[in-house]
Amino acid sequence: MEFRPCIDIHNGKVKQIVGGSLRDEGNQAKENFVSAQDASFYADFYKKDGIRGGHIILLNAADSEYYEATKEQAMLALAAYPGGLQVGGGITADNAAEFLEAGASHVIVTSYVFKNGRIHYENLKKLLAVTGKEHLVLDLSCRKKGDDYYIVTDRWQKFTEEKVTIELLDELEAYADEFLIHAVDVEGKASGIEKELVELLGGWGKIPVTYAGGVGCFEHLRQLCQWGQGNLNVTIGSALDLFGGTMTYEEVLAYIREV
Repeated sequence: MEFRPCIDIHNGKVKQIVGGSLRDEGNQAKENFVSAQDASFYADFYKKDGIRGGHIILLNAADSEYYEATKEQAMLALAAYPGGLQVGGGITADNAAEFLEAGASHVIVTSYVFKNGRIHYENLKKLLAVTGKEHLVLDLSCRKKGDDYYIVTDRWQKFTEEKVTIELLDELEAYADEFLIHAVDVEGKASGIEKELVELLGGWGKIPVTYAGGVGCFEHLRQLCQWGQGNLNVTIGSALDLFGGTMTYEEVLAYIREV
C-alpha cells in the first residue's frame, strides 16, 4: 500500500468536496474545505517527501467559466513537481500531450473513453497513440446501483452501462499503467470505505490500483489494508489535516510505511 495524495481543483480553488454533490449546472458542489493556498503549495509539500503518483483533478467542465482558472492551478502544480503527479479531468487525445509536456507523469481519463455509456475503443486507441500505456491511468470511479458498481462519467454525474468486474479490469489492463477508482457514494464523507468494492479490487492486483473514498480514520485504513489484501494504494482527502481533517499527514505516512 502506498499513499497517493490528491489536489482537487474546482472553480480555480483547491478544495475537498462531497463527490456526489458535484453539478456542472451553476458550477456547484458541497464543500468540505476550500484552501487559501494555491495548487503549487500542495505539489511542493508532496515533493519534499518524495511522494509520487498523486493526482490532480480538474473538477470543472471544459465549457465552464471557471475552467481556465482551474487549469491554471493544475499547471502550477505540474510545474512545481514535474514527473511527480498525475492529472485528470477533461483529458482527451487532443489535449493529453499538453499536460504530459507540462510535467504530468500520467493523464487520467474516464469520460473520453467511456463514451455514451460504453467503452469507446476508438477513443481509447487514439489516446494510447498519444500517451502510450506507460502514461495512461484509467479512472474507473463508480457508484452502486442495485447490487453492482457502475462506472460514472462527466464528473461522476452520469452512469454508464459498464460494471466494475474482474473481467473489465482484465480487459482494460492491457491499455493502462494504473487504475484510479473513487467510490463516489462515499467520496468526501469520511464515513467509511466501500467493503465490497475494496474486496473486489484488492483480490485482482495485476497493476497498481488507487482507491479513494470514505477514509476518515485509521481504522478505515486498517480495513482497507485487510479487505484489499495490501494490494491497493490509498488517497485521503477531507479527513487529512492538510484539508481541515483530523488525520495528520505525518501519522498517515508513518502508518502506511509500516503496513
